[in-house]
Amino acid sequence: MTDGRSILITGCSSGIGKFTAGALKERGYRVFATARKDRDVAKLRSQGLEALQLDLANSASIESAAEEVLEKTGGKLYGLFNNGAFGIVGAVEDLSRSALRDLFEVNLFGTHELTSKLIPVMRRQGYGRIIQNSSILGFITLKYRGAYNASKFALEGLTDTLRLELRGSNIHVSLVEPGPIESAFRENAYLAYLKYIDKTQSHFRDLYAAQETRLQTEGPVVPFTLGPDAVCRKVIHALESPRPRARYYVTFPTYLFAWLKRCLPGSLMDEILTRI
Repeated sequence: MTDGRSILITGCSSGIGKFTAGALKERGYRVFATARKDRDVAKLRSQGLEALQLDLANSASIESAAEEVLEKTGGKLYGLFNNGAFGIVGAVEDLSRSALRDLFEVNLFGTHELTSKLIPVMRRQGYGRIIQNSSILGFITLKYRGAYNASKFALEGLTDTLRLELRGSNIHVSLVEPGPIESAFRENAYLAYLKYIDKTQSHFRDLYAAQETRLQTEGPVVPFTLGPDAVCRKVIHALESPRPRARYYVTFPTYLFAWLKRCLPGSLMDEILTRI
């Protein structure tokens, strides 16, 4: 029984966030689904969700959303699912400082700011669940994914530290590490690529043509792709288990590469990752 426990979810315009918001509402949670664009907020409301605008790159928006949620819940919040993020496809040497800054504002800094605002609430009430949606790219790297890799590696480091600092507080912190999941992530990554990467000046300009084709391909393009329900099941366990796990793997590639990273020397691991 969830007893109407309240949870705030970021990044609900599509994919994992949208699916999880709906599934948790059906399960009895009081879900506050957030999105950056007003039109996405309106769509979420039309589906019967309590939705509000939240831009993780904007501190005022974070403050406003947190205050609105707490006002509606009487100053309590059971869970926080930090799902909002985006990716930039591009070689590391082609990433400008401003590109990295914009990505980290959403994927790390905004997530951290929101979490830090809500931890005192959970401390006062004596319980809480914080779930961070990381990625398989939070512990392995792939070419042309350096910006996203860096943000998720950083998120994992911050989260592991937070979990240690909250030990004994009855506030549980978990990481979810999905591999390929059906979502609008690829479409959004293509838009970010067009915005941040100047292929005409790049050593990799010929290779970017293949990346553009992949990013514009509809439907799954990676083996073992699962639907967002696979992530949602892990989120439910992290919310409801008396002993939630520190990490939740999702999809076969995540399990495989976590094992390979533990067992293989770095040079061989690099060889495998280079061939992907």
